[in-house]
Amino acid sequence: MSTLTAFVNGVAFWAPRLPGWQIAVPVLRGEAAAPVQPAPRPAPTLLGPTERRRAPDTVAIALEVAGRACESAGADPKQLRSIFASTHGDLAINDYMSETLARTPTLVSPIRFHNSVHNAAAGYWTIGTGCHEPYTALTAYDDTFGEGLLEALMQAACSDRAVLLVTYDIEARGPVATMVPSRGIVGAGVVVSPHAQANSLARVHWRTSRGGERTVALDCNAELVAGNAMAACLPFFETLARSERRTIRLGLSPALLLELAIDFPDAEHADEG
Repeated sequence: MSTLTAFVNGVAFWAPRLPGWQIAVPVLRGEAAAPVQPAPRPAPTLLGPTERRRAPDTVAIALEVAGRACESAGADPKQLRSIFASTHGDLAINDYMSETLARTPTLVSPIRFHNSVHNAAAGYWTIGTGCHEPYTALTAYDDTFGEGLLEALMQAACSDRAVLLVTYDIEARGPVATMVPSRGIVGAGVVVSPHAQANSLARVHWRTSRGGERTVALDCNAELVAGNAMAACLPFFETLARSERRTIRLGLSPALLLELAIDFPDAEHADEG
């Protein structure tokens, strides 16, 4: 595949010990220690009080990083098509529903059932922002982050417009955790575009490739997201935080990789694209 170019115009990150991109950047650079006390989950202020109380962890984290990524890019959420990528969806609700169906099937909560579908977070986002642009909800098991980023890059290239990528996974619960383990909460968002803007964070030359090793996170940072199903996103955000030219490879399948040559052009080149 030939190499294409995109720009990272906005970024967001959230984990209990990295609660926000501004906190995460010095930690991922090795310039500061991560907070010892985990932060409580973010509140999805995009929603009204009733919806906010009902929102599960998946919706809360997805809306948090989606909104922050748009703010970082200076982008209007109503104007962005979006990709919502989660490895497992809402494992807590799935555990609840499985147990309830096994014991008292007539008592399944309609609200929890409503929140169990894989595109629930995307639906809340479009309602909360009033966005009528298309969205995609996807999963690709261990390769979900790479596939989500590829989908965002492809849509940006084909539509010649900026695209919002939102990725997230939460804690596994109950018997399901023995089959699809995941710990903690990790959410990450990025706005990618075929065009640079004055505050673009990075330029990415990307292509798919076969063979080679997948890039792993630095040992000093890996523990901060260890065990979460979205941990594979960390090398990408480490690179953005460190502003160091680097080529990373993310999994797309057992045989296919997404290869990203990331650099940080000077301000005078920010109008390229």
